Amino acid sequence: MITWRKSTHGDEAGGQCVELAALTRAVAIRDSKAPDAGHLALAPDAFADFLAHAKQDSLPR
Repeated sequence: MITWRKSTHGDEAGGQCVELAALTRAVAIRDSKAPDAGHLALAPDAFADFLAHAKQDSLPR
């Protein structure tokens, strides 16, 4: 069973938040409003890169 954690910033973002789960060899990300829609699994180094870009607001649009 996967244990999901909800972002603490979701309340500040008007309910627009994600949930994360630590998998054996990846970090899973899903939309908290649509948890049954699937998830994205990233290798730890790819997740770290994603997070760094998100924090810098430099993700491709």
